[in-house]
Amino acid sequence: MSMNRRSLIKVVAAGGALMGLGLLMPRMAMAAWAKEAFEAKEQNTAIKSLYGDAELTESAEVILDAPDIAENGAVVPVTVSTGMANVESMSIFIENNPSPLAAQFIIPEGTAADVSTRVRMGKTTNVTAVVKADGKLYSATKEVKVTIGGCGG
Repeated sequence: MSMNRRSLIKVVAAGGALMGLGLLMPRMAMAAWAKEAFEAKEQNTAIKSLYGDAELTESAEVILDAPDIAENGAVVPVTVSTGMANVESMSIFIENNPSPLAAQFIIPEGTAADVSTRVRMGKTTNVTAVVKADGKLYSATKEVKVTIGGCGG
C-alpha cells in the first residue's frame, strides 16, 4: 500500500513541477508573440509588422462595436465579430495611442469569430478591427470620441 502511495506522490510532484515551470516561464509557454507589432509607435507600422504587405480591404462583414463617445478612455469596451469562414485572427488597433496595436486574438479552427475586450484610449481617434480570413485581410474602422483620456491624458 505504501508503495502505491509513494508512486502517486512522485507522479503528482512531477506534474506539479512541470506546471510550475510553465508558470515561471510564461513567454516560453506562449506561442509566437508579436513583440515588434505591439511595440510599434504608428498604426501602419504595427499592421505591416503583424501582417506583412497583405492588402487591407474594408468589409461590412467585419462588425466593430465600440461606443460613439467614451466617457472614460481608461476602459473603452470593444467587440469584433464576423460570420466569415476560416477566420485565423482578429486584431484591434487604436490609431493615435502610443502603441496602436491594442489586442491580437488567434482564432482556432471551428471557433466563433467573436471577441470582446476593454482598451485604453488617450484621446479621440479611430479604432480599427482587422480580420484575417482565408489568408486575406478585412477591416472596419470607427471613430470613438474620448472625453476623459485613459493613456495619461
